Amino acid sequence: MSRIGKHPVKMPEGVTATISTEEIVIKGKLGELKTHIPYGVTVKQENNEVVVAPISQAKEHRMLWGTVRANINNMVKGVSEGYTRKLELIGVGYKAQAQGQVLKLSLGFSHDINYQIPAGVKVATPAPTAIELSGIDKQLLGQVASEIRSYRSPEPYKGKGVKYEEETVLRKVGKKK
Repeated sequence: MSRIGKHPVKMPEGVTATISTEEIVIKGKLGELKTHIPYGVTVKQENNEVVVAPISQAKEHRMLWGTVRANINNMVKGVSEGYTRKLELIGVGYKAQAQGQVLKLSLGFSHDINYQIPAGVKVATPAPTAIELSGIDKQLLGQVASEIRSYRSPEPYKGKGVKYEEETVLRKVGKKK
């Protein structure tokens, strides 16, 4: 039994859900998101809430139950409030500059990296060593943040690299004489 799946998703004011047999579309003040409903799960709207249930007690159907409910909840939060993800650049000469939908990164390589930001994600650089990503799709936002971080992950000796704002880098002791 899924502990997450059995709770209904409450729809805040201004958010609507359109459910068909194959997909669910969530519309809100910030935009519109849609996702595929996999076989084995039923989605119904009751009293301004979206209820997700498996079609049987088979293991394959119960596995998808909580995941589909969590994805719908993320979509509802995204179209009503939105998501933000902040990255920090730590290192001498490391800097970022947003130019439209292109993020120019100087990370100590012989060349600058021009990262093309996909549609649906907004990028801002409030400081040369800070990147702020925002959007309504939580999965896409996390993927973009992960790809930017992968260019120069934080290393454990000096802590140099691109890290999430809330991330703590475990530091190691260097060589001893």
